Parts: sequence; C-alpha cells; structure tokens
Amino acid sequence: MNKKPDPEMIDDENPEWGDAEFASAKKFTEMPAEFQAVVRKVRGPQKSPTKQQVTLRLSPDVLEGFKGFGQGWQTLLDTALREWLQTHQKA
Repeated sequence: MNKKPDPEMIDDENPEWGDAEFASAKKFTEMPAEFQAVVRKVRGPQKSPTKQQVTLRLSPDVLEGFKGFGQGWQTLLDTALREWLQTHQKA
C-alpha cells in the first residue's frame, strides 16, 4: 500500500534523503569537533557498577516526597538510607 505524502508535511528546503545522500553521509566521528561538542553525549553502561539494582516497595507518601526533589531523587534516597545506617548500628 503506497501512502501519499501529506502536502503540508513536504519541506522543499529539506527533501527526503535517497541512496546517494546516505552513501555520502559522514560518520559522527568524522564531523567537526564544534558539531560534536553540541550533541549531548549519552553515558554508556558502567564497566563495574558501584550500586545494585533492587525492587523496593515504599509508602506512596515517602516515594512522592523523594520524587518531589526532582532529578537525582534516587541518589538522595540512597544518601538518606546511608545516613540512617550510620546512626542505627545493629547491636
């Protein structure tokens, strides 16, 4: 089934790429350093993870309270638990 392109979505200044354009495209590593610097780098997998992934059930109010701090709430929770352990050692 050939679907006709939406005329409102056609951009004459930026036409769809064909085989020739893809064949002449450069790899990201071949692009100028200035261009590479503006592209956000995504962190890859850790070679030796320092933390362990777990499944944990929390009260809704506790979870929402920590999530309310925004990005980094899991690290904040980890820090809070670590501080609690320092003051509540097993006898």
